[in-house]
Amino acid sequence: MTAGTLLLDAAARAGLYGLMVRTSGPQIRGGEAAALLRLSAAPVATLDDRFELLLAIDWLNLNRFADEVPLGTGSLLVGDSDAGEPPAALLASGARLATLPLKKSAKAAGGAWVNMIALGLAGRCAGIPADALEAALRASWKRGEEALKPNLAALARGIELAGELGTPMPAPLDVPGRTPEGRWLLSGNEAAGCGAIRGGVRFVAAYPITPATELLEWMAPALARVGGTLLQAEDELASVNMIIGASYGGVPSLTATAGPGLALMAEGIGLAVAAEVPIVVVDVMRGGPSTGIPAKSEQSDLSFAVDGLHGDAPRLVLAPNSIADCLATTAWAVQLAETLQAPALVLSDQFMGQSRAVIDRPTQDPAPAQRLFAEAHTPEYRRYADTPSGVSPMARPGTPGTVYTADGLEHTERGIPSSGAADHAKQLAKRERKLARYSFGPRWADVEGSSDLAVITFGSTTGAVREAVARATARGVALRLVSLRLIAPLQTEALAAALQGVRQVLVVEQNHGGQLLRYLRSRADLPGRPSGLHRAGPLPLRPGQLADAFVDWAAAHAGKTEVTA
Repeated sequence: MTAGTLLLDAAARAGLYGLMVRTSGPQIRGGEAAALLRLSAAPVATLDDRFELLLAIDWLNLNRFADEVPLGTGSLLVGDSDAGEPPAALLASGARLATLPLKKSAKAAGGAWVNMIALGLAGRCAGIPADALEAALRASWKRGEEALKPNLAALARGIELAGELGTPMPAPLDVPGRTPEGRWLLSGNEAAGCGAIRGGVRFVAAYPITPATELLEWMAPALARVGGTLLQAEDELASVNMIIGASYGGVPSLTATAGPGLALMAEGIGLAVAAEVPIVVVDVMRGGPSTGIPAKSEQSDLSFAVDGLHGDAPRLVLAPNSIADCLATTAWAVQLAETLQAPALVLSDQFMGQSRAVIDRPTQDPAPAQRLFAEAHTPEYRRYADTPSGVSPMARPGTPGTVYTADGLEHTERGIPSSGAADHAKQLAKRERKLARYSFGPRWADVEGSSDLAVITFGSTTGAVREAVARATARGVALRLVSLRLIAPLQTEALAAALQGVRQVLVVEQNHGGQLLRYLRSRADLPGRPSGLHRAGPLPLRPGQLADAFVDWAAAHAGKTEVTA
C-alpha cells in the first residue's frame, strides 16, 4: 500500500492522472494486500481490463487476488528471485516472468524497506522521473534523515533493477514532467469528508467500521480546524442518536458507516423522519449480507437505503458517481437535509471510499446549508405546521416562545402526541410533500448522449460504464448514458425527459439481485423491455467487458430480459 500510494503521488508530481484501488484479504487488518494502479495522461475513474505489470514483493497468498489482477500475454510478472514459484493461476495467463533479488537489494542498501525497491522499479517501468519518485518519498517521510538515506538508496537501486529485467517492459507513459496547478490527490472518503465540512457539517458522531473509518479519521482534525467536533460513539445506535440530538440543537450533523451499521441505524433514521430532524448518513457500501466481505466493494445496500425503514418514511438517498463527486454530492446532501429537514443517505462504496485518485480541483463551491429556523416569540408556534411546501420553521432549543416536543410519536402540528387518523394522515402527507415538491434542479443525474438505446447506472460503476460507452461508440454503437445521483425521491418526470426517444434501457449495477433495476421498474415507466446487467462484488465491472456486452445488447435490440456480465 505504501509503495502504491507513493507511486501515485509521484505520478501526480510528474503531471499524470491516476487511480489506486486498495484490495486486501478478509481479515481487514494485516495479511495479504495489493495496490492496483492505473496511470494516464487523462483523468481515469476505473481500472482497465488487464494489468501490464504485476510486481510481487512476495507470492504469499497472491493467488487470492488472481481474479482481481487480470493479466495477458503482453503483461510482465516480476517477483523476488528467492521467493520460489509464482502461483499457477498467474502463470496460466501467459504473462512474461522475470525475477530479481528484491529483498537482497533492500538489505544491501543498508536495511531499507523492500517496497522502496518496488517503488523505484515500478516507477521506472511507468516512465516516471526519478526526481518525482524521490520527492514523493521525501514528502511522506516522518523519521530522521539518517533513516531516509538507505531508503533513497533502495529507491535508486529499484530504478536500476528495472533496466536489468532482461525482457521487454511495458511501454512507458508520455510524462509531462511537471506538476500542473490545481490538481488534488485524495480518496473518496477524504472527498466526502471535505464535502461534508464545505456543506456545513460541524458535528460528527460515529463508530469505526470498514471501509468508512478513513472518512472519520480525516474529518477529526479537519473539523477541529473549523470549530467542529467529532465524537467516537460506543456503537452505531448511539452514533445516529447523537447526531439527531446535535441537529435538534441546530448544528448540521453527520455519521458515516457501512452496511451492518446502517442496519443498526434504521430506527434512529426513522426517528429523524418523524421528528423532521436533518441528518446525513454516509454509507460506504461493502459486500454483504451480515459481515459479508468487509474490504471489498458492492452496491448492495441500495434496496435497504430506499425502502428499509418501517412505516411510510420518505428520505433522501444520493449516490456520488466518482471520487471527485464524493465531495460535491456529500455537500449537496447536507444542503438538502438542512433545507428539507429530512435525513439524507449518501451511498458511497469501498471502491470509491478507499481508492485514491488524481483529480482536477473541484470548481463548484457549495452554498452554505440553509435551515428554516423559527423566530423568537412566534405566536401560537406550530413546529409541524402543514405548510404548502411541507417545510415548517424549526426552533433551536431555548428560543423564547418556541417550545415543542420532538420524538418518534405521531403528533399534531404543535408537536403534541396524537393517535388520531386525521393528524397521522396530515403529517404523512406533509413529510411526503416536502420531498416531492422540491425542485432539485439538473444535478439529479448526469445525462450524456442522444441515442435511442440508453444505459442507466449509479455510483462507482459510472466510471467503467462511461468508458465502455465510449468504446462501444468507437465500434459504431451509440448509447445514451444516465448516471443517477439522486436516487430517492426518484425524479420520474426528469427521468422520462432524459429517456425521451429511447426505445430500450439497460440498467448496470454491481450487486447480485439487480436492485436498481427493480427499484426503477417499481417507480417509473421505463421504455421498451428494461434489461439488467448486474454482478455482485468483489470483482469490478471492467470497461472492456461492458463494451462487449453493450455491443451484443444493441445487436439483439435488447430483446432479452437479462444480459449476463
